[in-house]
Amino acid sequence: MKAATIGVPVLVILTVVLVARCVAVGPAEHTAGSHLPPPGGQATISAPTGTTGTAPAGTASSSFNPTDIAWLQLMIPMTEQAQRLLELAPTKTSNPRLTRFAADNVADRRTTLQRLRDLLRRSGVPESNEHEGHDIPGMVIPADFALLNRAEGAAFDRLFTKDAREYLTQSALVARGEQKSGADQDTKAFAATLEKTYTAQLAQLEP
Repeated sequence: MKAATIGVPVLVILTVVLVARCVAVGPAEHTAGSHLPPPGGQATISAPTGTTGTAPAGTASSSFNPTDIAWLQLMIPMTEQAQRLLELAPTKTSNPRLTRFAADNVADRRTTLQRLRDLLRRSGVPESNEHEGHDIPGMVIPADFALLNRAEGAAFDRLFTKDAREYLTQSALVARGEQKSGADQDTKAFAATLEKTYTAQLAQLEP
């Protein structure tokens, strides 16, 4: 996981607006260059006209813009990995504070995942991990889990706390970006809820 050192404006551009480019190019062309905005600085995605309810598979509902889609496709794998992290804690730590933190929040990740998937389904865009293999700020990646699985005691506690804090910090930042740049009202409202949740959970990690 990359360190959480990206500033708010840069992070919002890189991981909310510019990653919308990933939706258009697909995984085959998913390189660092594909995160750059197209000429004019505005990513676009085709949307059907004259439709209501759920859009046909593979097309975006007209209420969703590229930021909505990109945010959902980013948050689903980030949340999946965070759930794995929380599920690992009870087997590795004897720290009651971290055990309680994991127990209190793992169910919330499951609920969050379901809501994110429901929103993406309503958008009409199929679920796919556009960021597989990418070391994105806040994403707990296989290398992080390798370190966590080898660590014991206080070393595990430090790694767990670092990874959880970075996930929550970056997730709160991109949720803020979705509220600013998204279009679908339900998705923006859920982003606002998540920002508050992540901020509160960050406070739980403080010593």
